[in-house]
Amino acid sequence: MNHLGTLSLETDRLILRRFTPEDAPAMFRNWAGDPAVTEYLTWPTHPDEHVTAFVIGNWVSRYDDPTCYQWALELKSLGEPIGSIAVVRAQENGPVSTAEIGYCMGRPWWGQGLMPEALRAVIAFLFDRVGYTRIEARHAADNSKSGRVMQKAGMTRAGVFRRADVCNHGVGDMVVYEMLPDDARP
Repeated sequence: MNHLGTLSLETDRLILRRFTPEDAPAMFRNWAGDPAVTEYLTWPTHPDEHVTAFVIGNWVSRYDDPTCYQWALELKSLGEPIGSIAVVRAQENGPVSTAEIGYCMGRPWWGQGLMPEALRAVIAFLFDRVGYTRIEARHAADNSKSGRVMQKAGMTRAGVFRRADVCNHGVGDMVVYEMLPDDARP
């Protein structure tokens, strides 16, 4: 493994970069304070910008750790973050190393192909530069739109784990997607 930490990545429409404390207002306004965005997530809707600032402060404090991968998704045409993407779980077991990716994005930008674009960039970085041998992502079974993001990024549905995860709806089924380094990439 060649852990590099959260390096800036760029796609056609996005800059994936480290969060800064100044991102708190945009994060709260664009996604963290919206119950529709957090509906299927594992963390609650932020009640105010102070909570968002606290969360960002925690992320910023971990950026010196080369195993920390937490990006703000900055829309180039807007100049502020509209979502986030991160390695939410990682496991290294000898020759097998797995990174699980989690993401969310504000409603005004849903359905524009932005999250698959970001996910493809993160997958390429984690395989090609860091050296992970397996990438996973999961979604609540009721949130099929998130599964569509994973498919558009080239991931394959691996299966359903019944009553295996908790989100803001409670305990429910979880759908897992996977990708290996030699799988075809869109």
